Order: sequence, then structure tokens, then C-alpha cells
Amino acid sequence: MTLTKRQMLAALAALMTTSAFPAAAQNWPNGPVTLIVPWGAGGGTDATARMIGTLLEAKLGVPVPVENRTGGSGVIGHTAIANAAPDGQTIGVATLEIGTMHNLGLTDIDYSVYAPLGLYNSDPAAIFVNTKSDYSDIGALLTALEAAADRAFKGSGSAQGGVNHLALAGMLMAAGMPADRVAWVPSEGAAPGLQDLAAGGVDVATASLPEAAALMQAGLIRPLAVFASARLDIAPDVPTFTEATGHVFALGSWRGLVAPAGLAPGVAEQLTAALGEVLQDPAYVKFMQDRGYAMQWTTGADFTAFMQSSDAALSETLKAVGLSK
Repeated sequence: MTLTKRQMLAALAALMTTSAFPAAAQNWPNGPVTLIVPWGAGGGTDATARMIGTLLEAKLGVPVPVENRTGGSGVIGHTAIANAAPDGQTIGVATLEIGTMHNLGLTDIDYSVYAPLGLYNSDPAAIFVNTKSDYSDIGALLTALEAAADRAFKGSGSAQGGVNHLALAGMLMAAGMPADRVAWVPSEGAAPGLQDLAAGGVDVATASLPEAAALMQAGLIRPLAVFASARLDIAPDVPTFTEATGHVFALGSWRGLVAPAGLAPGVAEQLTAALGEVLQDPAYVKFMQDRGYAMQWTTGADFTAFMQSSDAALSETLKAVGLSK
């Protein structure tokens, strides 16, 4: 495997910090621990990060400011995490898009430029329409899409090549239609895409059910199907796409906490332990349950293996839809 310059520097940093990690661990944290979110305010990634940041601040006794570094289809924020000093004073939320951005030719970074802390959430995507839409079920929508000209319908919910874009493209392919049958309108996260759907700017949107909860409760949008292997406890009346159509397809997003590669092992251990305790806090558990977010805590090498597997699967999907560079 040929390493990029960024990856070689990350490996060198890891070697250089190994011998010094006991001292680094003793001095950590020595100031605010910044939590970078690569997506905009109002979405699920931002909401979960702010809850984690609030509880981590109480746990560590230092400020944990959350910074939204948006733009570039997630590249700006993910790059800011990777380029930060590997001292434990900057961490961030990595999302599924780290497996798509480099395949789209937007950046050369991938999961290997991060020190894994832990995977804390994964949720399947769903497809939504405006409540004023003529389509009351997924079958009716597919029939309309089959009869429509390419790109006559508009969809949104993420950046180009983001998880929600791939969810829509995958759904279309599973139903035997071109992946670009629906024109994709990029957005910086699920929230603005769903708001565009509620306002009538697009015909469909894809996002997780928790991300759409507020607009669903307001009666502005409704889900037609969820891209999961089984119905979800938070929405038992919403059928899976496979159940409703007979077409096999499932896809979802994930969120994990990472630090820049080269983080001293002692600091990584302290960070992982502190975050693990935060994720067991009753306030966090209630927050996640109230919003329907799935909970987990997969750390270290297991999280790295998960990211590697996700990266490989997404690479294949992007090639299939003709977006891989």
C-alpha cells in the first residue's frame, strides 16, 4: 500500500509521541478540549455532539466548546480534526462521509488519519415526502419515479455523495432505475435538506428518523419507508423498504469520536474512558432515547475495523453510481 504524505506524517507523529505519552497523559487536559463537528447546527450530528460536549465538560472540569466547521461536503471539518495538534485538546465527530470524500476526489484523507476513540451511534436512513405530497406510500412514489423523466424529481438530505445521497441512489438502483433518476440538491447536513422538503423546494428527502423528528411532529413531512433490515421501535408503523417493495436495500449513517493521529496512548486511554462514562450518564441516555438515536460504544481497534469496512463498502457503492473519481 502506498502511503500519502499526510499518512506518513501521521505515522511519524505516532512514533514520536509514544515515548513521551506518560508525561502527556499526566498533563492532560491542560485547557479547553475543542469538539469539532463537520456539519451544520440543527442536525443529528450537531445535537449529539453538543450533548456529549456538555457532559464531558462537567466530567473533565474544563470547557468543551463545540465548533461547527462546515463546507466542502464535510471536508473542511474532517480536515480540521485531522490537522489539529495530537495533544488531546482537539477531538471531533467523524461521520460516514470519511469513506466517501476521498472516493469523490474531494480530499486525500480517510479513516487512517485519525486516532479512534469510539463509535457512539448508527441509524438507518429513511425516505420522506412533504405531507401535502400525492404519494402516500413508497410504492406510489416508485411508480411515479419510473414514469418520470430523468431528474424531473428533486431530492436532498446531504452533500453530494453523502450518506443520504447514497441512500436515495441505492434505493433507485435496487428498484431497477438509474441512480441519477432524481436530481440531487446538495445540503450541508440533513437539517437544511429536510427543511427544503418541508418548504416545497424538493420532492423527496432522505435522512434518519431522529433527524426528521421535529418536522414530522410539526406535520410537515412524513416517512414512506426506512432503509433497515427490520422496522424500528421508534416508528413501528413505518415499513422497511424491502418489506414494502420486495427490493432488497438497507443503508444508514454513523457517528464516532476521533482525535488526530499521533495522539499519545495515555491521553487516548483517558479520553476514551471519560467519553465512555459520559455515554453512560442518565442524561445522555435519556437524550438519545427521547430522540430515537441508537446507542453503542465501540472503541479502539474495533472502531478502526468498522471504519475500514465502511470505507470499502462505500467505495464500491460510489463506483456503482458513477461518482468515484
